[in-house]
Amino acid sequence: MAELQPNFTGPIVKYSMSRLEKAIVSMVEVFEGYATKDDKNRQLSGTELAELMKKELASPEFHGKVEPAVLQEAMTNLDKNHDGEINFREFSMFLATLARGYYRARNKGKGNKGKPDKPE
Repeated sequence: MAELQPNFTGPIVKYSMSRLEKAIVSMVEVFEGYATKDDKNRQLSGTELAELMKKELASPEFHGKVEPAVLQEAMTNLDKNHDGEINFREFSMFLATLARGYYRARNKGKGNKGKPDKPE
């Protein structure tokens, strides 16, 4: 039986991930890296979340831009189903809250003509 060979007529193109794709992959990998430390590998326990925050949210750049109130808001809204664990959906919403806070702080006073932020 003849072996099938791919028939490429053009150059082989290697694709690299975009910044957004890399950010999404990183978000998933961070969650999985901390969530797999116990037998509930699809949930973050309180201990795992504390470790994640201590190690992954430690840079002065981040803390200089995200106000403590934003971090507290994100924490308050974390466990939406009140099961004492953080699933990936809750984690992704937590990251979105932090990203919005970082964005607002980074762009404070740029082009909003004195208007307050719209409620979300």
